[in-house]
Amino acid sequence: MVGSRGFPTRVPELVVISGKGGTGKTSVVASFAMLAENVVVADCDVDAADLHLVLEPRISQTHTFVSGNEAVIRQSVCDGSGICQKVCRFGAVIEGVGRPGFVIDPLACEGCGVCVELCPSHAIDFEERIAGEWFSSIGRSGPMVHARLGIAAENSGKLVSTVRSEAKKAAEESRSSMVLIDGPPGIGCPVIAAITGVTGVLIVTEPSVSGAHDMERVLELTRHFGIPAAVCVNRWDIYPEGSDGIEAHAREHGAVVVGRIRYDAAVTRAQVEGRTVVELGGDAADDIRVLWDRVRQWLEE
Repeated sequence: MVGSRGFPTRVPELVVISGKGGTGKTSVVASFAMLAENVVVADCDVDAADLHLVLEPRISQTHTFVSGNEAVIRQSVCDGSGICQKVCRFGAVIEGVGRPGFVIDPLACEGCGVCVELCPSHAIDFEERIAGEWFSSIGRSGPMVHARLGIAAENSGKLVSTVRSEAKKAAEESRSSMVLIDGPPGIGCPVIAAITGVTGVLIVTEPSVSGAHDMERVLELTRHFGIPAAVCVNRWDIYPEGSDGIEAHAREHGAVVVGRIRYDAAVTRAQVEGRTVVELGGDAADDIRVLWDRVRQWLEE
């Protein structure tokens, strides 16, 4: 297997993304996970992870995700000069409630370290910031790596890279046939971290103006990084003409159109029951089975 940059890839990586939220990306990934054999699943939508709600992973290992630093004032040493408050551009230094001196608001601190450098009494520590957790688990479909980003925490791109790296290790150790990645929406840093160097990208879109626009942005991103892209239109039958236009536009941008998924109320029922739609059955389930076969063939070409 050869990766998108021409380098050998020990385990193929398929990442499913969308230019916007709500297109059905995670539902497709969950169904693929149940249809596939011997795959490792990675939930890289770390800002709003929800794949675990369907695949029900049993956590075997929990790891702390550390990213950046945050200032912490040692009250026993603080002389109350207030210099830290004057130099902080983010309003993170506030007066202590019911006691003299100052404290750092961890949600406002950007970890720049200016207060640490300028404190005359050297009363401010610069500790590593715990920004979340990532997990190694066994879900209903097999091995799974997923994560939870902390409230107001940043560096989700770094956490995405961590999840991908650990999923690849797990796939190599278990001799899995593929790493199946549920990517984040949009085109920002987390998406770039999720798609860089993968074997292929499946873009799930919908027949709407916003769906077409955001698909185009994602295609520009995959083309920039030289990553093979395929497109699937979800709920295509609610606006057939729009679906035709999206597929034509995708082909113009060098993407492969691999399938369509019909609107099906069974998808919602499956979500309510905490199952994948391919376990419940229906029109959408049939379409996803065909889509999975076509995606596998596309990756093997």
